[in-house]
Amino acid sequence: MSEMNSAMEEDQDGGDETFIVPDDLSSVRLDKALAVLCPEMSRSRLKVLIESGDVFLDGKVCADASLKVMAGQEISLTVPPPVSAQPQAEDIPLTIVHEDAHLLVIDKPAGLVVHPGAGNWTGTLVSALLHHCGDTLSGIGGVIRPGIVHRLDKDTSGLMVVAKTDAAHRGLAAQLEDRSLSRTYCALVWKVTQPRGTVDKPIARHANSRMKMTVPTKGGREARTHYRRMAVYRDVVSFIECDLETGRTHQIRVHMSAIGHPLLGDPLYGMQATGQRSLLRKAGYGAETVERVLGFPRQALHAARIRFIHPVTGEEMAFESALPPDFTGLVAALEGDL
Repeated sequence: MSEMNSAMEEDQDGGDETFIVPDDLSSVRLDKALAVLCPEMSRSRLKVLIESGDVFLDGKVCADASLKVMAGQEISLTVPPPVSAQPQAEDIPLTIVHEDAHLLVIDKPAGLVVHPGAGNWTGTLVSALLHHCGDTLSGIGGVIRPGIVHRLDKDTSGLMVVAKTDAAHRGLAAQLEDRSLSRTYCALVWKVTQPRGTVDKPIARHANSRMKMTVPTKGGREARTHYRRMAVYRDVVSFIECDLETGRTHQIRVHMSAIGHPLLGDPLYGMQATGQRSLLRKAGYGAETVERVLGFPRQALHAARIRFIHPVTGEEMAFESALPPDFTGLVAALEGDL
């Protein structure tokens, strides 16, 4: 078997590759350099790997395909193992708030992944939608994300709108772009926030962790979150509502952490457990409440309201989702120290 064929088989099975940029590729764009260094992989495949955070430059995630590399730099990439290109329909219960011939509004539970990805190829919202809708979902999102106009993190609960037709998908995407599709979230955050405010800070992928986003010192994509304080519990936790002006990955979680008010239960951007325990004890909370807060298994974030104009009928549509039991239970504990 030739060396080229061996390399192709290794890539198809997944794995890691590392290269040192040669002199003749100095000052060449990252994507073009990789195309030369990995001739067995298509440029579209390499682009996906770069955008998904699977390419590292000198040990740091590099999601910018246009960045020029320099001779002597180390480029490494992680190639995920192959998976079925077509998600399979699965009989997963859905809470459908509204459905017509063009779209659905669903109330997603915490714990449900929206679309297939590394480590979550089954049991997703997409699989549930394929079972419910058959082949009527909009194809604009591709085979991995059919019908998905916007997404919620796995452990964020609440409302999502899903397109059943391409016309609906295009119309809803346009409303996301011009911000006429509005979303309001409820969150529990540490410490007392101002009565209201706007976080206007760009967001980019974290340099050292492909799982995280961050507010960079330079660059990044514009992101704005408007928040208002609804309640305060013993000067240690605030209940807030957030309106998104943009829709970046982990936006509310990153923004609130950036201004010193991380979400309760957030495994990526939250406060250290020792700091949480100290704040709760100083506030006079009992051991049961302290452990309940520390043990909350997800970020305390719920997509409570969504408003948009029906992309086909022109009707104004608005939907609201009540806080789920785990969220209300946490609020009750903070309010009454049960």
